[in-house]
Amino acid sequence: MENIDIGKKVEKYRKEKGWSIRELARVAEITPSMLSQIERGLANPSITTLRVVAKALDVPTFHFLMEDTPTADLVVRAGQRKKMVIEDLAYELVSPDFTGTLGTAILQVPPQAASSEKLLAHRAEEVAYVLEGKVKVYLNDEAYVLEAGDSVKIPAQMKHKWENDFQQPASILFSVTPPAF
Repeated sequence: MENIDIGKKVEKYRKEKGWSIRELARVAEITPSMLSQIERGLANPSITTLRVVAKALDVPTFHFLMEDTPTADLVVRAGQRKKMVIEDLAYELVSPDFTGTLGTAILQVPPQAASSEKLLAHRAEEVAYVLEGKVKVYLNDEAYVLEAGDSVKIPAQMKHKWENDFQQPASILFSVTPPAF
């Protein structure tokens, strides 16, 4: 909640409409003084006041309560990806983290390695795209060889695993929703 500045958001939406503080105060039926204090962060609006201001600005009330994410936190540089190594497999996060509703990573599967000994299922849905190499994906009782450029969708709760029986390493880009390992 520390990244939420309701006053700055009110000011931003007001200026987008081209309104002065007096104009918004008139339409929202609050005093210009109160509106000025809200915008400068000197007063916190009640939910009732926030609803009235939101209606006057034609903006959903929840927009004022959403936490802002600094845009710099959304960029992941190639050489600065978070990495996880689990046995022989290496994961590099393409998304900044796994805190939202979607996570994306690159899975590096070396030759003669597998994601697990047996098929596993989880609550997340996945889409995977083979960037390079070849890899075998097991979906329930079926096995499929995927090559660079191939992709697969793995529904939630479907038992699956990755296996590289080949001589070259494989790289797989995958997205998971919700993020889970």
